[in-house]
Amino acid sequence: MELADKIVLLTGGSAGIGREIARQLQAKGAKVTLTGRNPERLAAMREEGFETIEADFSSAAGVDALLKKWGSKDIDILLNNAGQLVDHDFREGDPDADAADDCIYTNLNAPIRLISALMPQLRARPQAAIVNITSGLAIAPAARTPIYCATKSGLRFYTLGLREQLKDSNIRVIEALPPVVDTQMNDGKPTKKMPPEECARQIVVAIAQDQDEANIGLTKALRIAESISPALARSMTLRF
Repeated sequence: MELADKIVLLTGGSAGIGREIARQLQAKGAKVTLTGRNPERLAAMREEGFETIEADFSSAAGVDALLKKWGSKDIDILLNNAGQLVDHDFREGDPDADAADDCIYTNLNAPIRLISALMPQLRARPQAAIVNITSGLAIAPAARTPIYCATKSGLRFYTLGLREQLKDSNIRVIEALPPVVDTQMNDGKPTKKMPPEECARQIVVAIAQDQDEANIGLTKALRIAESISPALARSMTLRF
């Protein structure tokens, strides 16, 4: 896909991987509108020339508010990057059920709702793409964050099904599976972390080259292990 002049809606684009994706798409001539929850970060992105929309995807009302603001505008690429991480560990007390609900809606329900609502506009374009950011944790889950892992696994399987449905259409369905990336979400983790700029670069390459998947960093090893044995991939959880 030629990225110049493509109209992009990028969720969660004011920090971390999303911010770097926005910058790299902009550098290739794409017209990027990004969402976020932090007004100061959004203001900083506007200073860089981006259109921004403040949006909270932890409920249907938040998603619908974004869709109302977007309206009937054209869209070539929908990039579902917004996500929440919540600990859900009974070894350390009773987890917060409301926080789990927010995580589930943000990471899984919201992308599905956005895709469903924007499908007519995507179908109307000569060439379009839906890009869902999942995680290596969709393959090898971490015990401390089972809610996050479950949502990313759910989005992964939704993406696989959607790709099959749209295989003969104008819409390319792409999944990006990042490893642990050096973002605010992963502050304090002792594991080796990929720079967000490199993770974003590989995602943008996958979009430009019409790849079905971007298996990034250590996720490549997980995908190889999964192809041999799902149990082998899951056994790599602690190392991942």
